[in-house]
Amino acid sequence: MNKLKLLPILFLLAACNFSDQKEKKQAAWYFNTFVKLDSVNPILLPDTSFSFLCPVQNKKVNWQSKNVLNPTAFVKDGKVFLLYRAQDSAMTSRLGLAISEDGIHFKKQPYPIFYPTRDSVLKYEWKGGVEDPRIVSMPDSGYLLTYTSYDGKTARLCFATTYDFLHWKKQGPVLQSSKYINSWSKSGAIVVEQAGEKMVAKKIKGKYWMYFGDTNLFMASSTDLLHWEAVENSENQKLIAVLNPRPGYFDSRLVEPGPFALYTSKGIILIYNSSNAANNNDTTQPKFTYAAAGALFDKNQPYKLLDRDANYFIHPNKPYELKGEVNNVCFVEGLVYFKDQWILYYGTADSKIAVAIAKP
Repeated sequence: MNKLKLLPILFLLAACNFSDQKEKKQAAWYFNTFVKLDSVNPILLPDTSFSFLCPVQNKKVNWQSKNVLNPTAFVKDGKVFLLYRAQDSAMTSRLGLAISEDGIHFKKQPYPIFYPTRDSVLKYEWKGGVEDPRIVSMPDSGYLLTYTSYDGKTARLCFATTYDFLHWKKQGPVLQSSKYINSWSKSGAIVVEQAGEKMVAKKIKGKYWMYFGDTNLFMASSTDLLHWEAVENSENQKLIAVLNPRPGYFDSRLVEPGPFALYTSKGIILIYNSSNAANNNDTTQPKFTYAAAGALFDKNQPYKLLDRDANYFIHPNKPYELKGEVNNVCFVEGLVYFKDQWILYYGTADSKIAVAIAKP
């Protein structure tokens, strides 16, 4: 597919100066408007009728009875596959699968497809579970899933690989060195290049790249997608932040990656989630409001920030986004190019899942 065809759909060039925080002017590039599909939203809800035998507890649990949220998505065989986080009454998270012919109406599969079990990474995953997936295609036709494991105390960014979605190889924490193994880390968004409806991990100067973090954004790189190293400052061997919260803005409290990061001729486009601080914030939104925006990084130097939205493109303003497990949340994690349009999937109030489509 011609890469230039992507640009009118995703970002348009415009002239602007957004150095004045108070004015919050439009950034130099921006998304086409994503329209929430009010007629069908929310598209996925919790359901007490779904149960499965938990291999850790050795008992049946209603694995999506409490909340469904924060999905990733991919296109395969002319369908959209949605992997979503589901919580039971004990707030343990597992990943479910729903499938759609049109990208809007989904049928849930009866059992979770990815969950804690008695394996080598159980110590990282229990009892909080596996959270907030993001999936990309690997060049060899397999799939790589990044996810957050939570042991009840520490969140760790982990990953797994699969070729059939029945058999998974859990690869463990992304940052496996003793230096970082017990550090809080989550939300891994890998740089991809679009190949039709597939989003394939992209090598840049011999390396794959991943954005991660949930206060500031950091990076990791890999030569093979299996062994990752944190991008550090060579002088003090500390993580280098490539995107930070901004006082006075909607993203004043934290920033966190959304779906994959998209490689284009103009640069690497990263959708990111954000939270509004209690003070020195965007006074038009309640404190701790989660909204999403975009950032643009250099296509040859993925750690080099080129530009950034001055305002969010999606924020909570619907009842199902304003009230729930956590109020005032739109959390974007799923993005597909399907039937010649971009479709966005996001968690609402940490309770349900909704969809929006980019206007032509």
